[in-house]
Amino acid sequence: MGGNCIPITIHRSLITDMLIHSATQLLTLSGGPQRGRDLGNLGVIEGGAVLVRDEKIVEVGSTADLRAAHPHEPTLDASGCVVMPGFVDPHTHLIWGGDRAKEFEMRLEGAKYLDILAAGGGIISTVRATRTASIESLIAQARPRLLRMFATGTTTAEAKTGYGLQTATELRLLKALLALDREGPLELAITFLGAHAIAPEFKDDPQGYTDLLTETMLPLVQGWWEVHAPRRQSLPFVDVFCETGAFDLAQSRQILTKAKELGFPLKIHADEFDNLGGASLAAELGAASADHLVVTSDADIAALAASETVAVSLPCTPFGLAERDYTPAQKILDAGGILALATDCNPGTAWNESMQFVLALACRQMGLTPAQAIAAATINAAYAIRRADRVGSLEPGKLADLLVLSVPDYRHLGYRFGTNLVKQVVKRGRVYSVDVGYYRTA
Repeated sequence: MGGNCIPITIHRSLITDMLIHSATQLLTLSGGPQRGRDLGNLGVIEGGAVLVRDEKIVEVGSTADLRAAHPHEPTLDASGCVVMPGFVDPHTHLIWGGDRAKEFEMRLEGAKYLDILAAGGGIISTVRATRTASIESLIAQARPRLLRMFATGTTTAEAKTGYGLQTATELRLLKALLALDREGPLELAITFLGAHAIAPEFKDDPQGYTDLLTETMLPLVQGWWEVHAPRRQSLPFVDVFCETGAFDLAQSRQILTKAKELGFPLKIHADEFDNLGGASLAAELGAASADHLVVTSDADIAALAASETVAVSLPCTPFGLAERDYTPAQKILDAGGILALATDCNPGTAWNESMQFVLALACRQMGLTPAQAIAAATINAAYAIRRADRVGSLEPGKLADLLVLSVPDYRHLGYRFGTNLVKQVVKRGRVYSVDVGYYRTA
């Protein structure tokens, strides 16, 4: 696993069939995605238990009932702990080369993000580092990020390409993400983000790069995926950065419309800095999610609320940029929208792997309660990557992806930050115990 020094050790149990019992609070999050002011229904069972067999949840209920019904089942004692679904992180830029620590210092000295981007920094500087990195190097750099995500409770995450901006490198990133997904234990929902920025070769011809994406890259990705990922349930998502300095609304429509024609599910980056109408476009085209949504207009919020497109908030990004404005979560909830949370883990604005920190920010900066933040980071986040039928809640038939927290009350999530409250991660029925402390991988 390379020579990376990472602050976790994960021990895996071979037990896959068991009764997890005696949780002070079992959070089921049952009933599907939660819209508007219904957000925050945790389905709490005090003294709860979960029966796991063959990687899936078989039964959920009280400890007394399940222990009586299954007296000979192997057990995991969760006394004094909260048991809840694993976090789902529906927006990450997981795989890249290098870092942008210098740009962080530049921003502290007054430089603006879009000015850095226009000068060839920002995304483009990471593109240069990523293009020159081998696939082995890219995987080795991404693996510790995945382990940190998993150790802090994320059991499923979306992961984008987007630091290649040329066909060969974008395909290399897709190949690397498929390899990391096969490694596990964290599972990935993969997104093609060739439209992350205008490729440097097309700096003076953004429409030319848009045409290259729609007429050449998207069809190539479709064919490549069918050969290299035949067992996947569907094509990867296609995403576009609809923003000043990246792709305008017309170009975003062109890319997403072509992607939809080819059968790709859709996502969009919208309204991070300017309100161009990307959220309404996402709702119109039936995108799975519209993400960022910091300066989203009331009209765009209404369009999202009238659709099945999830509004994904990325509070680490304005935090990382030291901005004042965050996603208008209360307006989205008042309108009846489906709100989710994600890390936006990336090298430029939000190098953070912990969904626990996202919850803490959402409670303080967006006015969510801990219960609302938990629902937005589990069942609604799963819906944002169209996996709510498999993960995001503790219900019979779903994958046994859950967390045992080292606290007796769910409100410690959001209340506490800068520490890891996860004691054990259960992924597909396998138990992983998390130890904090530096070690060097072999």
